This record gives sequence, C-alpha cells and structure tokens, in this order.
Amino acid sequence: MPHRPYFSAALALALGLLSACAQTEVAPEAATSAVLAPAANSARELALAAVVAMPAADRYEVRYFEWQDEARHRMVAVKLYMPVQGQMLSGFASTNPVPLVVFSHGIGGSREGYTYLGKHWAANGIASMHLQHVGSDRTLWRGNPLTLVSRLQDAASESEAMDRARDLHFALDQLLADPVAQRVDASRIAAAGHSYGANTTLLVAGARVTRDGKALDFSDPRIRAAVILSAPPFYGEADTAGILQNVHIPTLHITAQDDDILIPGYYSSVDDRRAVFAATGSADKTLVVFKAGSHSMFTDRLGTGGAVWNPQVKAATRDLSLTFLRSVFDGNTTAFEPEVARHQALYQDVSRRH
Repeated sequence: MPHRPYFSAALALALGLLSACAQTEVAPEAATSAVLAPAANSARELALAAVVAMPAADRYEVRYFEWQDEARHRMVAVKLYMPVQGQMLSGFASTNPVPLVVFSHGIGGSREGYTYLGKHWAANGIASMHLQHVGSDRTLWRGNPLTLVSRLQDAASESEAMDRARDLHFALDQLLADPVAQRVDASRIAAAGHSYGANTTLLVAGARVTRDGKALDFSDPRIRAAVILSAPPFYGEADTAGILQNVHIPTLHITAQDDDILIPGYYSSVDDRRAVFAATGSADKTLVVFKAGSHSMFTDRLGTGGAVWNPQVKAATRDLSLTFLRSVFDGNTTAFEPEVARHQALYQDVSRRH
C-alpha cells in the first residue's frame, strides 16, 4: 500500500482556509542576521489589542533571524520575542538566562502570527521563537488561484511534515549558537504549535511513524514540554496510539467544542483532538476543551469563533499556557491547577492526568 501524507489534500485545504487566510500580515524588511526591532503595530495587531489585553511594548524585544540550512537548501526564518533585560517579570529575573518556547505555525501561516502568545510569554519572562516553514507558509496564497489546491497538497505532504520538524531542530541549533543564547536557558526549552504546527510539535516531542519497517524519530531531547493547539490526527495512519505513545514529556492540549474542519468529502471534529490527547504517552498531560470557538480561533484572527468567545478563549489560552510552562520549568505544579480552575466558566470539559 502506498504511503499516505500526514494530511489528505482535503484536510490541507481546510486547514489553509480556516487557519491561514487571516494571517496576511506584512513582514518587516528582510533581515539576514539578528536585528533588534521595535514592537510591531500593524492594523491586525492594533485590532487584536483592542479586545485582548496586550503587554506594554517596553516589556519585550523583537528580533528577526534568517538562517540558511545549506544541507537542505532551505531558509528558516524566525521571529524571536525576548523579555526585556534588567526587569523582574512575574517571578523570572530577566537578567538571568530565561526559558524558551519554539512555536510552529499552521499551514499557510508565518512567523508574524500568534502574537498574542509570543508577546505575552516574553513579557512574562519566557522567550518565544516563532518559526516560518517555507514549504507551508503564507506564500501558498500567492500565484495562480487555479493551482492553489496543488500547492496545498505539496504543503501537506509527508516530506514537508518532516522538513518542518527539521526546521525546528535547525533553528534551535542556530539560536543556541548565536550570542543571544547567553540570555537563554538551554535546559528549559519547550515546543508549541497550532494545527499543522501542533503535529510538528508532537514529532519533536517524540511522535514516531514507521516507514519501510523503520520508525522515523524526529524527537529533540532539548524539548521538555509541549503546548498542543488544535492538533489534527496523523491522517492516513491507523495506529494513533503507536505513533504518540513515545511522547513522554508534559503536554497541554487545547481545543474547542466547535473546533471542526468541514468540507465536502472530509470532516474532522473535536473528537480527533480528544483522540490525539488520549493517545499521547505523557504521564503528565491536560486537555482543555472550550465551550465554543473554531479551528482558527487560536490564531491572531478575530473574526472567527464568536465576538464574545474569541477574545476570552485567546486570553485563557495565553494564561493557561504560561502557567503550564512555568510549572514545568520550575518543577512546581501548584499554580497550574488553580489557573485551570480560574477559567472554568469557559470550558466544555477538562481532562487532567498527572
């Protein structure tokens, strides 16, 4: 039987239309090395800040990197949010090395997305490096509309899924070799991602698929925890438990009751997100299911998931993920459960295993 990609063409199209079309922000001028930049104030970010509280711009710094992976002839561009030096930020002294999250976007996205997470984490003492995967980024929306489906098929291919995991490994190597690494604690690194990026995160967290009798291992031992937003199933793979049983690090899974992908010929419901959670081998794992929402509500996009639910879910996702990451980095889980309970009114249900 021929090997199928991680996502069908239909799923790729659905994820692209639901998640990425709203992330059409304009990137800053290309940078070939680290460039300190002021916090962006695009129209999208201003609109987001009007309904979701954002940290003051003087609490974080933004740096851009573009690294060329010569072995793969592939550019890996990132946007790095760093805590401002010289301040005590909610329990983390930013003059000391700070923890790091590596974030992977959904199909058709870019390093400019998910600002409500990157800014919040950095303003509260955790650096956040947002990757841009050139084989499945926002350039998919450019070109002949008649070939869009073909481009989405390529972006959802198995080879691209693997290259996305390699992007994360490579970017982490490059960052830790850069002078900015003096401000990063290499012993406290986590991965996070949304949709296709959630699958990328699971791969580097230990998920394995078998090809030609050999298990493909993309895990990175530097990753100590994972935040999984709206993870689709590893499509075409029947043994979900076999794929995810090797994910042993703490995981936080977040989805919504209406986190559905629905197009003619393909349907993926929130039950698939629950199945991913159930199959993950983590001894310490939490699943939060919000009452309402949508698949793309976890991007920066405001026009999805409901005018009331969207900002509330974003704020809760931001707060839950921050407290979860701190609990892992500090080895103290006492603050996480009260944080989960604080947003109880927003949940459909919560599953916690630890």
